[in-house]
Amino acid sequence: MEQELIKKTEAFVKQELQHAEGGHDWFHIERVYKNSLLIAKTENVNHLIVALSALLHDIADSKFHDGNESIGPEKAENFLRTLHLDQTYIDHIVQIIKNISFKGGNFQPDFHSAELEVVQDADRLDAIGAIGIARTFNYGGFKNRKIYDPEVKPQLNMTKEAYKKSEAPTINHFYEKLLLLKDRMNTETGKKLAQKRHDFMVDYLNQFYSEWNGTV
Repeated sequence: MEQELIKKTEAFVKQELQHAEGGHDWFHIERVYKNSLLIAKTENVNHLIVALSALLHDIADSKFHDGNESIGPEKAENFLRTLHLDQTYIDHIVQIIKNISFKGGNFQPDFHSAELEVVQDADRLDAIGAIGIARTFNYGGFKNRKIYDPEVKPQLNMTKEAYKKSEAPTINHFYEKLLLLKDRMNTETGKKLAQKRHDFMVDYLNQFYSEWNGTV
């Protein structure tokens, strides 16, 4: 029964995201889903809630809907009702979707659960490392942002609103989000996986600046 619910959810998400930006498409969802299942093996969680939350967590990212944060949770809830899930499951999944995002790092979620911690770690893992770098530059190109501008310094204490409106060069995003995620992982498995990806990003930035400055 659970596998059937997951298959229906996968089909729905693939259909909804078939024209999505490359860093927030079905393949992003699939990676987060797989990482969620991996992390969940070492956590005391409801695996169905983890699976469905991972699959639906970016069903309508506010970045692509004029900053509207209600569309995603609403779309997910409407779909989940078609599965005839228990309302407590639906409510839990919707809360995870509402509270999973980084949102500038100064956002304090009003909901906590072990399942949220697992899916949030899986989502954050996909934002760092080699894939995180690729996604970051893909989105920067999508928004026609500069790769780097030495005159534009990273802003580390942005409000949620300022973070959402930022048009800073892509390299700044490493300092404003990506390099911060390692220390914000929730689970022990997430922390271990994040360390290697974090180190890769640090090495990448060192190489980037060497090439930018013509020293290598």
